[in-house]
Amino acid sequence: MTVPYALLGLLEGTTRHGYDVKQAYDRRFGGTRPLRVGHVYRILAQLVRDGHVAEAGTEPGAGPERKRYAITEAGVTDLGRWLAEPEEPQPQLQAVLFVKVVLALMSGRPAEEYLDAQRDLHLARMRELTAARRAAGPQAALLADYQLFHIEADLRWIEHAAGRLDALRAEEGQ
Repeated sequence: MTVPYALLGLLEGTTRHGYDVKQAYDRRFGGTRPLRVGHVYRILAQLVRDGHVAEAGTEPGAGPERKRYAITEAGVTDLGRWLAEPEEPQPQLQAVLFVKVVLALMSGRPAEEYLDAQRDLHLARMRELTAARRAAGPQAALLADYQLFHIEADLRWIEHAAGRLDALRAEEGQ
């Protein structure tokens, strides 16, 4: 679910052809799992179909002409809504949080506000799990502990990221 939003964020403020979008994604978010070119074009086609991206002309390439893509106002609105919406605390969430922080910084949006909202949601979930754990049997309590430990790790990362926003902004040239 994060890849379409990442592509929207990479198109905000510029136009790009599909392969350029793929390369930008791989540089920023690919890490150990770069996107396949076909996947990028499928997602771009869906975003065009949904009105979040529009074709913005063509340019010559080594082979056929390359289509350039641009984010639409509907795409900017949807991206802004997604960035502002905290994610439900769950294991392995940090990759989504990381993408949101980088895209917020790239676009000049308030990354601090996103991290604050995410922290609030995590703390609320911790309170719920702690209360449930007190009344739970051993298996349910162990599962609650598992979830709590992951949420604690996410909270440590949120605090760490909040402390590094100035350095990240400088790296993004903001």
